[in-house]
Amino acid sequence: MKSVWLMLALGLTLAGMDHASARDSQPAHTPADSRAGEDPYLWLEDIHGARPMAWVKAENAVTAKRFLDNAEFTKTRDGILAVLDSDARIPEVSRMGGYLYNFWRDKAHPRGIWRRTTLAEYRKADPQWDVLLDLDALNKTEGKRWVFMGVQCLKPKYERCLISLSPDGGDAVNVREFDIPDRSFVKGGFDLPVAKTDASWIDDDTIYVGTDFGPGTMTESSYPRIVKEWKRGTPLSAATTVYAGEPTDLAVGAMHDRTPGFERDFVTVAKDFFHNELYQRNGEKLTRVEVPTDAIADAHREWLLVQTRSAWTVGGTTYPSGALLAAKYDDFMAGQRHFSVLFKPDAHTSLASYSWTRHHVILDVLDDVKSRLELLTPPASTATSGTWTRAAMTGAPAMSTTSVVDTDPDHSDEYWLDVTGFLTPSSLERGVLGSVPAETIKQEPAFFDASSFVVSQHFVSSKDGTRVPYFEIAPKGIKPDGSNRTLLYGYGGFEISLLPHYSGSIGRAWLQRGGVYVIANIRGGGEYGPRWHQAALKANRPRAYEDFAAVARDLIRRGVTSPKHLGAEGGSNGGLLVGNMLTTYPQLFGAISCEVPLLDMKRYTHLSAGASWIAEYGNPDTADWNFIKTFSPYQNVRKDGHYPPVLFYTTTSDDRVGPAQARKMAAKMQAMGHKNVWFYENLEGGHGAGADNRQAALMHALAYDFLWDQLK
Repeated sequence: MKSVWLMLALGLTLAGMDHASARDSQPAHTPADSRAGEDPYLWLEDIHGARPMAWVKAENAVTAKRFLDNAEFTKTRDGILAVLDSDARIPEVSRMGGYLYNFWRDKAHPRGIWRRTTLAEYRKADPQWDVLLDLDALNKTEGKRWVFMGVQCLKPKYERCLISLSPDGGDAVNVREFDIPDRSFVKGGFDLPVAKTDASWIDDDTIYVGTDFGPGTMTESSYPRIVKEWKRGTPLSAATTVYAGEPTDLAVGAMHDRTPGFERDFVTVAKDFFHNELYQRNGEKLTRVEVPTDAIADAHREWLLVQTRSAWTVGGTTYPSGALLAAKYDDFMAGQRHFSVLFKPDAHTSLASYSWTRHHVILDVLDDVKSRLELLTPPASTATSGTWTRAAMTGAPAMSTTSVVDTDPDHSDEYWLDVTGFLTPSSLERGVLGSVPAETIKQEPAFFDASSFVVSQHFVSSKDGTRVPYFEIAPKGIKPDGSNRTLLYGYGGFEISLLPHYSGSIGRAWLQRGGVYVIANIRGGGEYGPRWHQAALKANRPRAYEDFAAVARDLIRRGVTSPKHLGAEGGSNGGLLVGNMLTTYPQLFGAISCEVPLLDMKRYTHLSAGASWIAEYGNPDTADWNFIKTFSPYQNVRKDGHYPPVLFYTTTSDDRVGPAQARKMAAKMQAMGHKNVWFYENLEGGHGAGADNRQAALMHALAYDFLWDQLK
């Protein structure tokens, strides 16, 4: 049961000259505190300070003048925005009771509307929607810039909801109670001030809430340390503490399962990103669900499902890492340890996810990073033991991703599938297991002509001999002469997989120009399950960078591109990835776009939510620094280094990674005299870098135009 915290030439010479002259007018860098002798750019960590913001605005103006103030950029941005605002997009829905709910942004509703409709209406080409909340109207009334961050509605009526609103697109939210029949926020209802809050329903008049209750109530990772039970009509200060974690924990949360006949309460203590303790709550008593802390446990009706991250020996049997196991929940809590194996990985397969319907489990399996679905049916609920039956769910096209996007596990065997591929616009399919075959309900239009492109999958040996896959989307019949502008994208962290998907934005902004687009499935991700992720943890982090460099070399070896025509792009942990390409493998690339990145790995645990990632990277305040320093771009950039042009972009409102790292890296490289170092900071949008479609289109267009320009 996952916590929500667990649940991115001449023209160049002239540009460099203009860039440098604009900076020369900036105030001299003076020490911010006693550590400034070690790091003279600490002053840029003052996120909203007058001096740092003056630097940001000056840098933005320089970058805008070079890359944004021209007709080509306008064309790229408008092309992306047309995709993001298109009325022909599939309105993604989730079922709550008898309605399908959707949050929608377009040109007329830049901040978005929350709405619902019926299945019969949704099937129509132009369904009628019942608008429940208009964010733009709300912002006009309140004089705010709220960004919709999600909603939780109370089963089974789904009439009262907890809506999360961010003031700037960051993770900190205001949580308010909303009444659907009245189409309004509840006067005197649950209302929590802006903080990194986790709230969920218990019953009509009670919620679980983890938030900033005052000094010492948040973890060092900046998430709730204490979860309380809060009764309607009482002050938040009167809420009863359910569990108080340690400051070093990642986060603490609680939830109530309202499934009739299986009502249970759980407390989750996230020790770090990959280790959790799950407790069942009975009044004041907490009983540990005794699974390994690195496993993921999920209680559903009479069943307990466990996903292993490491080998687990229990009941005389050893189950491998990456397996999915099932046992009767009550039997397990009583001490029995008999499991059925629902999934067991091999060298080519991993479990991407699973989804319950009322009577079945759908497995989403990756086979060399390509999807296939399996249907499992448990033995009858009255049986004390028995065999799960298994069947294939067919129909997924080659080189595609087929994923379950919604089910109705409380009431039916309804399921919704998203089917997508690099050149295949997404389709939304609906079926009911055993009665209604899957049928296409919605089809996304083609936003670019895919007929002139071809998708291929390749494998390359990394430095240590590991076989690493990558996908290539290229114009048909390209010449292997090294002249093709190629964009290599990667992430490689937190067990997140990069799968085939359709992107009208990439199609319009990169492929239609004649570019080649490549996705590298490097270690650190989840493409081959926990083992693929764990192979690049902490001291082994450089394996991810070796994998990415191996893909780059293979593209060059095959004649797809050459270093001066090869660009790299990555965001967040992927920003750390391409930051290491910049400092360690600069000879392989002609330009790099480094987005909302981690870069200063010496101080990352002291910036924004950085302490939450110690399990991924290690703790630089300990002996771990001996290996962390080998992949910290901010410490490894050198004045005498030869680096490709680089763009750093970030957002002021990013309260997850924060803008300081990109600011400091850009400032440091500029001060060293490196040319073609560019910086841009959006003022809102959080870690996603855009609070609305126009902002998102601007940031993506900036990256694509920068890379296209530099790789010519």
